[in-house]
Amino acid sequence: MVVVYHQNNKVVKVYREREVISFSASLNLAATLMTLAKKFPTDRLIWSHTAIEANINWDALDSIFHHDRIMASFNSDQEEYFSEGIGYIDESIFINVNKNVSYPTWLCSSALGGISSKAFLQFENTIELEDNFDYFLNSIAKMGAPKGLFCYYEPRLVIDKTISVPVKKANVYTLFRFTKQHYRTRWIFILLLSFLVFEKRFPIMALLFSLRFKKRDKTAIDLSAVPVQSKLKVIESKTIDVIIPTIGRKDCLYDVLQDLAKQSHLPKNVIIVEQNPIADSSSELDYLTTEKWPFVIKHIFTHTTGACNARNVALGQVSSEWVFLNDDDNRFNENLIIDIFDKIEQFGIYVATTSYLQKNEKLVYKDIHQTDIFGSGNSFVKSSCLDKVSFSMALEFGYGEDFDFGVQLRKEGFDVIYFPNPSILHLKAPFGGFRIKPKFPWLNDKHQPKPSPTIMYIKKKHLHPKQLEGYKLRLFMKSIRNESFFNWFKFYASFTRRWNASVNWSNKL
Repeated sequence: MVVVYHQNNKVVKVYREREVISFSASLNLAATLMTLAKKFPTDRLIWSHTAIEANINWDALDSIFHHDRIMASFNSDQEEYFSEGIGYIDESIFINVNKNVSYPTWLCSSALGGISSKAFLQFENTIELEDNFDYFLNSIAKMGAPKGLFCYYEPRLVIDKTISVPVKKANVYTLFRFTKQHYRTRWIFILLLSFLVFEKRFPIMALLFSLRFKKRDKTAIDLSAVPVQSKLKVIESKTIDVIIPTIGRKDCLYDVLQDLAKQSHLPKNVIIVEQNPIADSSSELDYLTTEKWPFVIKHIFTHTTGACNARNVALGQVSSEWVFLNDDDNRFNENLIIDIFDKIEQFGIYVATTSYLQKNEKLVYKDIHQTDIFGSGNSFVKSSCLDKVSFSMALEFGYGEDFDFGVQLRKEGFDVIYFPNPSILHLKAPFGGFRIKPKFPWLNDKHQPKPSPTIMYIKKKHLHPKQLEGYKLRLFMKSIRNESFFNWFKFYASFTRRWNASVNWSNKL
């Protein structure tokens, strides 16, 4: 392990296993790290501000960097380097960081952090080794995360989490430069408009300044050359329960059960929550008892409809070490469960989600990476992660309950990792019978809420205020496209009323 101590963006001292290592004072911090990575290509690189040298939690490093594609950093300072406005253009869950747990984010701090030399060397010749170390780190994380670099804000790096290092925040010029280099060019104009609308600022010079910088191409980064084998032991008994909510899809569900029965690693229990709102009705799933199955079927019949309620009921019946959140119109091969277990052990993770394509749909995301999505029909979760999470009943019959569930997991410290393989085929079968269109209480309002109150509920719950403002502006811009210029003032008044109605209803939810 190589440790580089710095102060005022300058290298002060370098150690390797307590031995002093010489360095060139003419090189900046980023260049020094790259030089050391070449010299010690199998080592772990740690950077630390001298002010927190005594606060490093050395005992936790092996469990934090448990494989070679992990990049982690931490600073207890309330604001990040890019706290000034990045939320206006980035609506992902990676921005609003929970610093109390290991949280997935490309936001990175120069105060304290680390990465393996193997991963760091993949950025050689693809990114400028510039003097601004915070910018350099955030650029690596932003480019690397979609390609399979696992980036975290990690409080376990320090002993005393109240000690922080004052970091010079990115100014508006740096923010526009970062936007130009790491997002589509149109976002610098949206960023400018956001500053004008919400802060009454017009940083046109910052926008013009950003135009001189070229976009950084993350496609040049290939992390597949960095092998992954986690040191963590995340699987003990290897038992797994499967939960399936179903309503009116008898034939589709039968096919799912057949796929489960053919698994090379069988589930212990399959928990089926069958819904039928018709009074005095009974189960139509006769094959659950007339046929023999190589697992225990826990069948729950209810007149209460709703996927959130059904999944929560099923989660309450889980008794195995792992749970597979499945759906009643999926298809998959006989090695799905064992292949997922292999991936879970390889990466040392607690939550995995698979590709979930429909027929004739092409696979777009081909790299294993941290994802900002969560699929309630194609995910595997360690049961111990579920103690404090559930599907929000405020979102029943609305939208986004699986996204909300995924964010809950991340806020508890459990990252969600996407695997392109193995995959699950989503048939998107037509709705079965017995479905009754829900009647939301706002349907008869004079001013219909926009966006949907359930969507507003999620965004208010999980996004940073600047992210919500950015979303509001983009929704307005998208909505006004088809309006006549002479109707803009009237449209703005209507949009405001509908937005406020959505906020009010989301508060009630």
